[in-house]
Amino acid sequence: MTHDTAKPRRHAAGQDPAKREAILNGAARVFLDSGFDSASVNDICRVADVSKSTLYVYFSGKEDLFEALLERERDRIFAGFEDRLQGDLPLREKLYDFAFAFAQTLCSAELIRSQRTVIAIAERMPELGVRFYEGGATRMRQMVETFLRNETASGTLDIPDITLAAYQLIELSTAGLWRQCLFSKIESPPPQESLRKTSRSAVDVFLAMYLKR
Repeated sequence: MTHDTAKPRRHAAGQDPAKREAILNGAARVFLDSGFDSASVNDICRVADVSKSTLYVYFSGKEDLFEALLERERDRIFAGFEDRLQGDLPLREKLYDFAFAFAQTLCSAELIRSQRTVIAIAERMPELGVRFYEGGATRMRQMVETFLRNETASGTLDIPDITLAAYQLIELSTAGLWRQCLFSKIESPPPQESLRKTSRSAVDVFLAMYLKR
């Protein structure tokens, strides 16, 4: 009889979804109150009302917790974006809706705070910065690419470089707003009318370039 000597998957014992959520919610409160660097596992355990040994069944430490929080929020956000791009609205209205929702999300106080936290620790933990980018910006670009590729195939758009066009739509949607929010030049989130004006203009510029005549 042979025995499997492979190591078990990390956190395999953490099978209680409610307990995992309680730990994540506790971590979110501590990160919000103290910031990433000042937050401690002990503080998180106290707020979540769990022992340290229980926390380590589910997460390897506060970096793991922080990434799990980001992933949870990203999953919620991306579900909404996919719904917008798959709706039945005319193309221009669909892109208006998407661009506004994207600008509103990227410039939200919660996401700006998360971005600042990652930027602050990326120099000493570059792998976390890379995972944050891949899980957010890259995932968004790939989703937009899929949409643009389908629209090009159906004949509504004429786009020679799908990847470049996806970057352009994403960047145009928050032109002049996101970076100012990130560096506290303007308050986050910006006024709704500013978000609406910028995102609609982004779509108009984008379609002026790529709408098939």
